[in-house]
Amino acid sequence: MTEMQIILLSLLQGITEFLPVSSSGHLILFSKFTSFPDQGQAMDVAMHIGSIVAVMIYFAPTLWEIIKGVFKCKFLPNFKNEGCQLFYLLLWATLPIVFAGAALKYFGTDWLRNTKLIGWNILIYGILLWLIDSASLTARKIRNLEFKDAFLIGLAQCLALLPGTSRSGITITMCRFLGMERREAAKFSMLLSIPAILAAGLLTGYLLWQEGNMGQIADAFNVMGYSFIFSIMAIYILMQWLKKWSFLPFAIYRILLGAILLAEAYGIYDIKTLWQG
Repeated sequence: MTEMQIILLSLLQGITEFLPVSSSGHLILFSKFTSFPDQGQAMDVAMHIGSIVAVMIYFAPTLWEIIKGVFKCKFLPNFKNEGCQLFYLLLWATLPIVFAGAALKYFGTDWLRNTKLIGWNILIYGILLWLIDSASLTARKIRNLEFKDAFLIGLAQCLALLPGTSRSGITITMCRFLGMERREAAKFSMLLSIPAILAAGLLTGYLLWQEGNMGQIADAFNVMGYSFIFSIMAIYILMQWLKKWSFLPFAIYRILLGAILLAEAYGIYDIKTLWQG
């Protein structure tokens, strides 16, 4: 990978990971509509790891409260302690994607990297985000969630294994459906991303180490660094945005992008020619 490709991909990842627009879909589409070769799933995961480090730093006080809460409740569920409660909510919400991810790993993922699937997912879940965000209440906080709520959010996260769905988008949509306030929904979505993406990163790192491709390993660390920088800025901007405004602009962007991708996928016009022309 060239330095230019690494920077552009990391910028794309940083901007799109926490906005509900699908970072994985954008990363796949990048190579389809530019002259750069497909960077592969390993580099995609490496960029996501950079984003997760940004989440951990941004929400460090919350993570510290979780750690203190878990030790205070002696690793037993205790919803009177907010740190302990949040730990078990995140744990319960993570369980579905563990099994879904293992099943997808068994059947393979190459078939998912196609424009039609990404286009439909971007469009459909963009419309769903628009409808639910507009109609839902904004009263509930993370501390008001119950195990059944966390499990529903976890089930929604499984849909993000399909490129174009957006992990943050679908989990935020479910949070909003459950009546959560927008900033609280975004916060829970970002915290929920930590265990799932860290697990995928550790597995990918182990496989890269086994292959012994030092050039690819160096690229992975490079994209992680750039992705971290762009991601921390994107998190700050999103959390400031949600103090006053809704997810409507992101939903509109998804609908427009999904329609354009489907037009290209079904042969109505060639986006790559239009882009390069």
